[in-house]
Formats: sequence, structure tokens, C-alpha cells
Amino acid sequence: MLNQIKLFFEQHLSLPSPENSTTEEQLKLASVALFMEMLQMDDIEDQKERALILALVKKDFVLTTEQAESLIALAEQQREQATDYYEFTSLINKQCSLPQKIQFIEALWRIAYIDGVLDVQEEYLVRKIAGLLHVPHIDFIMARNRVNPS
Repeated sequence: MLNQIKLFFEQHLSLPSPENSTTEEQLKLASVALFMEMLQMDDIEDQKERALILALVKKDFVLTTEQAESLIALAEQQREQATDYYEFTSLINKQCSLPQKIQFIEALWRIAYIDGVLDVQEEYLVRKIAGLLHVPHIDFIMARNRVNPS
């Protein structure tokens, strides 16, 4: 299956395999892998969460549905093989500005709140990622309040 995904990227997106990909492509994979981690945090895979992730990926990276689904599948495989979040967050830290990191944290909050219930594990993950991205606590809280003002 991994070979099929790589082949799709080579043919349709002109993206090389993750090992040979550009920094921008690795950044996309890292971001989506963390989105997929959020999807798994509460042990309930909600279709609203999956649909929101697909919408975020399509909008943020300007992809078609097919391209976004392929990117999500590849990111999910990388997420499953990862031993920690550092391999994803270190790339985001190197390539993104503070406002971009705050936007990313806000997107994680959106995924966490989409089902109407904030699980403790989901809150933990957003807090952990915000810390790894060096997002100030006030920005972490403000991002949450923008997503869920109640």
C-alpha cells in the first residue's frame, strides 16, 4: 500500500517519497500527521473530525480531495511509525513563524472540539504540541477561546 501512495504522489502531485521530499512537502506531512494524532487521541474516530481534517488539508495546502486524501494516508503511515512528536514539531519549529504555529494550534483545537466534547487526552495533546512549538501560554489559551468561546 505504501508503494501505491508513493506512486500516486509521483504521478499526481510530483512529490518524491518522504525520504527524498522537499522541506515544504515534509512540513505538510508533519502537520497532517499531528492532525491525525489528534483524530486518534480520544479513541473514537468521529467522521466530523475526519471531514474537518480533510477540509483543513484541502484549504491550507490547496489540494484536490484526491490529493488531500493521499496526503492524509501517507501522513497516517508516518504517524504510526513515529516514536515521538519531535520529528514533526522540530520541522514545524524550523519552518514556521509564531503566527503560523498559533494557527496550527488553533486547527488542533478545532479538531478537538468538532465533536462537541473535549477529551482530556485531546487537551493534553494540544498542550503538549503547543509546548513543543514554543507557543506562549497566552496564545495557546487565546487560540482555544477563538475556537470555543464558551
